[in-house]
Amino acid sequence: MLGAGIRARWEERAPGLAVCAIVGIASAALAIVQRAAIGIDILEPIVLALLLGVAIRAAIGPLGRLGPGAAYASITILEWSIVLLGASVQLQSILAPGLVLPAFILTVVTASLVVSYAIGRRLGLSRNLALLVAVGNSICGNSAIIAVAPIIKAERHEVASSIALTAVLGVTLVLTLPVAMMVIGLNQYQYGVLAGMSVYSVPQVVAATLGVGQVAGAVAAVVKLTRVLLLGPLVVTIAVLTGHRDSVRGGGTTIWRYIPWFVVGFLLFGGLRSVGIIPEPLADASRELARWATVLAMAGLGLGVELAVVRSVGPRVAAAVVLSLTFMIGASLAGIVILGLP
Repeated sequence: MLGAGIRARWEERAPGLAVCAIVGIASAALAIVQRAAIGIDILEPIVLALLLGVAIRAAIGPLGRLGPGAAYASITILEWSIVLLGASVQLQSILAPGLVLPAFILTVVTASLVVSYAIGRRLGLSRNLALLVAVGNSICGNSAIIAVAPIIKAERHEVASSIALTAVLGVTLVLTLPVAMMVIGLNQYQYGVLAGMSVYSVPQVVAATLGVGQVAGAVAAVVKLTRVLLLGPLVVTIAVLTGHRDSVRGGGTTIWRYIPWFVVGFLLFGGLRSVGIIPEPLADASRELARWATVLAMAGLGLGVELAVVRSVGPRVAAAVVLSLTFMIGASLAGIVILGLP
């Protein structure tokens, strides 16, 4: 019975996974053609897979039978790729600035929460909608919004409005941030910090950095995962401040509920690599496997992007999201310069 259920789930996912695999192969082929034609990699397979996925979704409309496989690729396969990436990370080099980096992340996230909420209220958004936009921009996009919404008793339309732009803006950041890196003159470490602070979701962070370099990808992953870890304390704080103390009954267990399993896996593998338990050949193989798993995941992520949904968002919500994101990027860049991060 159990085996039949597992088989049924894989049969359901098969069409979408097959399309993701085809998109991944096509992306790799396009990258080879690009390199042969102009001699450099302007767009990495990761970014090409994302763009091809978006184009296919725009062409075919609703995913239908492709949906389960595309979702599995963009979530589960991506989570495993992040864990595998941890096996190639030397945490001591990333954490060289010591407490400066976590203090920087906490300061910028806190400032972003306050400023983003103020922007939303100034533009006439309701308290709930302004708060959802603030937590989505400051912490981790949709995950933060979905975690906070039931605590503040947000309406369904407020949740939908606050998450509507995240996928499209996330793809925009994936494509534009590497260009900004070259224009501003950031090194890989600094770019990793910027991407980890400004990009909404972990998948988009991976897409925005792995094509730039290993250091950028590893730093961005650590910074982004630190932001994700702030979700638990944030949820507890909002529940207490809004009088919904029953939402945090159980204390520490509630916080752990908001720490994704792949964060623990990434840090565990990173720790094993840092102390030499994972040898270099295995780390190299893990990095390469993570890279191609990410290409597959980006195809699934692209298939999930609905460009048409942007039209359903009101101008005030759109303005609040864009202005909040602009503040986050500006504050992150200012912090990188002021603190002189390596």
